[in-house]
Amino acid sequence: MNQLKNIFLLSSIALLLLTSCLPAVQVTESTPTPIPPTATAIPADRSICKDGLIPEDQGIVEKLPFASMYEINFNIANDMYHITGEETVVYTNTEDVDLNEVKLRLFPNILGGEMLVVDEVFVNNEAAIPTYTLKNSLMSIPFKQPLQPKESVTLKIIFNITVPQSVELNYGVQAYYENVLALAHAYPMIAVYDDEGWNAEIPPQSGDVTYADMSFFLVTVEAPKDVVLVGSGREISHQENGSRQTVKYEAGPVRDFYLAASPDYQVVTKEVNGITLNFYTRADFLEGAKSALDIAARAIDVYSTRYAPYPYTELDFVSTPTLALGIEYPGVIALAQWLVDPNNIYLEATVAHEVAHQWFYNLVGNDQLDDPWLDESLSQFATLQYFTDEYGQTGADGFRAELENRWARVQNDNIPVGLPVRLYSNAQYGAIVYGRGALFFESLREEMGSANFDVFLKSYVKNNSWKIATPEIIKAQAEQDCGCNLTSLFDQWIFP
Repeated sequence: MNQLKNIFLLSSIALLLLTSCLPAVQVTESTPTPIPPTATAIPADRSICKDGLIPEDQGIVEKLPFASMYEINFNIANDMYHITGEETVVYTNTEDVDLNEVKLRLFPNILGGEMLVVDEVFVNNEAAIPTYTLKNSLMSIPFKQPLQPKESVTLKIIFNITVPQSVELNYGVQAYYENVLALAHAYPMIAVYDDEGWNAEIPPQSGDVTYADMSFFLVTVEAPKDVVLVGSGREISHQENGSRQTVKYEAGPVRDFYLAASPDYQVVTKEVNGITLNFYTRADFLEGAKSALDIAARAIDVYSTRYAPYPYTELDFVSTPTLALGIEYPGVIALAQWLVDPNNIYLEATVAHEVAHQWFYNLVGNDQLDDPWLDESLSQFATLQYFTDEYGQTGADGFRAELENRWARVQNDNIPVGLPVRLYSNAQYGAIVYGRGALFFESLREEMGSANFDVFLKSYVKNNSWKIATPEIIKAQAEQDCGCNLTSLFDQWIFP
């Protein structure tokens, strides 16, 4: 446990230097072709997703009848870095205002590749011409008539991607390198519409890329037969045809879909309380993979007890050449290959932190660009609770020292925890969001009392599962559960 004082957690994608690899803007001169919406909402069938949820959470499928339903086909070429795609998504206006357009994020265009190129767009089977902004990473499709609340459109998008063959461009978030394909955010993703309207911006350097609503996914992947594929959710079919294979996945409700592939992957599996844990890695990392799954099993037990049961029947891990220690995706966690070693002092804290994101980022969503503390600071605090529950006071003291050391990197400056990512320098982001932010929750527990605080975290997760939380929501929940006014404390730590 003395090694705990040396733990150094990198951000989930905290040092992703996006601005150094932005492609030039592609200007579209064509006049957009507006398309009328459908007359009434026709919710897509997503009942297949029930089997990927634990019994007590299967009812959420019916409770999200108008969540977007994506059907995506990826065709991965034999060279593993040229990919063609076709996406059909049923999008319903769940707002209380009419919408004149729908906006989709094209994240590969700011992840250093040779662009996600959209070949064709159809709305309700009629061709449309979208426009592009934000360095070609935001695609806007106008409607002939406003899309009224509870009305739907069916979008079909045909596209292709050339994946970078280097991890330096985006820390390996999306890359084909050392025989591993990491394919994050590799499809047109509907942007969140919130109190700011369509929420879209070029992500800042230090933070995460996506901010997404819950959606359902049916994804078909065609790829060379000799590669092992790993995707969000669960595999529902697998066929081989000569030198090729076709694998289908379902995932949902989740905030994103992730895919990894490698001919070198072998799998280690562990069953824990009805949840299947899989780790896909190279043969020389299998012992580290077993250790990681043991840590993950303990972390799931801690978080399921403290917050809410893990909602899915599966959680996968993959080792990739990523330059970050770990990166969270719904139902999949990517770990740096060199980290997957049972003797690596960073392994336990990294796994515990990334597993916590399955609660704070996926189950309870937040605006990761404007309110990064709601997932990163909370996941750091959850990691502190993991070490406390597993190792007692020694574990708590060890990981708390890591949090304090982080904050000390900016001389314990009282920089607010609740700033948007763009207002922090790289050094401040790691120190404040990952250090001071986690320590705020200790101060909040002291103010509320331990019993009230434990009730608060359970209530916060229960009341905001499958939704998007805000700073105002978490403050109101804490005040409700302690019967006290926490304005002064939040002003001291969180709000500018």
